[in-house]
Amino acid sequence: MRVALFLTCVNDTLFPGTGKAVVRLLERLGCDVDFPPDQTCCGQMHFNTGYRDDARPLARRFGAVFDDYEAVVVPSGSCAAMIREWYPSLGITPPAGVYELTEFIVDVLGVTDVGAYFPHTVTYHPTCHSLRSLKVGSRPLDLLSSVRGLTLVPLGGAEECCGFGGTFSLKNPAVSAAMCSDKVRGVLDTQAEVLCAADNSCLMHIGGALSRQRTGVRVMHLAEILAATEADR
Repeated sequence: MRVALFLTCVNDTLFPGTGKAVVRLLERLGCDVDFPPDQTCCGQMHFNTGYRDDARPLARRFGAVFDDYEAVVVPSGSCAAMIREWYPSLGITPPAGVYELTEFIVDVLGVTDVGAYFPHTVTYHPTCHSLRSLKVGSRPLDLLSSVRGLTLVPLGGAEECCGFGGTFSLKNPAVSAAMCSDKVRGVLDTQAEVLCAADNSCLMHIGGALSRQRTGVRVMHLAEILAATEADR
């Protein structure tokens, strides 16, 4: 299957390792992965801040870059939700076959055991867009549960927002920090070594607090765990 990776600007700028992990993972599952070099921002930041006229040309560009692909895989629930749910409000029909990463693996490829090996204790934070907009449900947990060596522990208050919310954290820093503090407390209660999520923006927010408090808890994008094999040890 010919698949395009839409990396997103946050990942491209700050977390390129996530993109590499997605490519390794999908190629291991038999996909032919392209990275169209003309891709840019999906326009979510502009849209959420009220600059919808500025978001519209970015949405059109996304369609022009990705329209010919059989599937477009997005390692970010928030960006996938922007494309699928909000492009129509801009008068733009999104390309068919835009999938959040776990949707693509489970629903399109029909796989839950990706052959990963990750001998660590992990807890999973379901990000707001993946949970409420895309309704990915148990797909991430099903994938994590199939990883050899991994011990998955439930996160208390998992469905509560971490407080990032893009520009929300800039406009409401005190509220955002309080929400993040609650999330960090839940993470520490699990005694997990690694906090996993499918959106690096949320991991950046929670991970910053975990790091500042010197908790020793790592944060990792789901793709990096699923891409890991015994050969990586």
